[in-house]
Amino acid sequence: MVQKFPIDKFKKIETPFYYYDCDLLRETLQAINKELKKYENFIVHYAIKANANAKVLNVIQQTGMGADCVSGGEIQRCLDCGFPADKIVYAGVGKSDWEINLGLDHDIFCFNVESVAELEVINELAAKKGKTANVCFRINPDVGAHTHEKITTGLAENKFGIAMQDMLPTILEASRMPNIHFIGLHFHIGSQLLEMTDFRHLCSRINEIQDGLEQENIKIKNINVGGGLGIDYDNPDNHPIPDFKSYFYTFARYLKLREGQKLHFELGRAIVGQMGSLITRTLYVKQGTAKQFAIVDTGMTDLIRPALYQASHKIENLSSDGALHAYDVVGPICESSDVFAKDIELNTVHRGDLIAMRSAGAYGEIMASQYNCRKLPIGYTSDEL
Repeated sequence: MVQKFPIDKFKKIETPFYYYDCDLLRETLQAINKELKKYENFIVHYAIKANANAKVLNVIQQTGMGADCVSGGEIQRCLDCGFPADKIVYAGVGKSDWEINLGLDHDIFCFNVESVAELEVINELAAKKGKTANVCFRINPDVGAHTHEKITTGLAENKFGIAMQDMLPTILEASRMPNIHFIGLHFHIGSQLLEMTDFRHLCSRINEIQDGLEQENIKIKNINVGGGLGIDYDNPDNHPIPDFKSYFYTFARYLKLREGQKLHFELGRAIVGQMGSLITRTLYVKQGTAKQFAIVDTGMTDLIRPALYQASHKIENLSSDGALHAYDVVGPICESSDVFAKDIELNTVHRGDLIAMRSAGAYGEIMASQYNCRKLPIGYTSDEL
């Protein structure tokens, strides 16, 4: 499926901006729901941190999907967009008191707790409100993942989660707290994972953990395996929808769920990544000593992934079908790292040409900043253009 852009409408819009294909988003959500029908105990929460554009969230919540939040701001955004509070999970290594209180006030499904210190605060705040907080413990399983070092989260050296050796004492401590209700375990090993073997290793570790806890007569009602399923940044048209069939089957096949257990997933990039593109205009074509530069009006302030993670996005010239030439595509920000791609082939670029940076629906608009006093990019959907 080749992405079709309403280029005539793009010409009338001030750049840079994000464009979200809601038809592809709905197809992606339908693909997920098709697989979920096979597994009655599987529940998906959309990871809000990937893209919190209200127009996008409105489409997602209409499917009945839950939400995975990592801040009070995300919780409030979800509530404002119609997500049911009882389908909201709240994770994050540093939860402020006001954020915890917001979750308590709205009776969210659970808090994914990352330390005993945090647990004590939640118990104290819940007591003041006369409430009981549902909690899952995020366990650091010490499982590696084939991804960029800055988005691996399941190793012992990472800041996330409770260490394996501290898990049992933490569960026992929770049982002594009057305003805490322990309901499960939470895991997350990394992001942009494309190899199912990473998830198989996680399943094996969870199986070991469950066997050990059962020897202590501790039963787990909910298992949350996080998210992490990646997308094809190199060929978005070839793989517009991730392989959800293999993803969910891997957990069904290798994770030994107990009777009545619920298995939760937190998918973000896999849902919204491919439906978004960053649209920019070419300001200048500059001939350097050794190469040509296509200088565009978007920068690392609008899409920071290439500068932060050395990530690559497929880049297309929407205005030209001329001969291919090699360019470095760079932005206007006063940083040497404001580079989107080096020595890539594009159809002949001219001043004013519209350029699309594909697969930018996740961790794009949401991570934008106003460095250099730049305006934040606006996000438009196909439903409104």
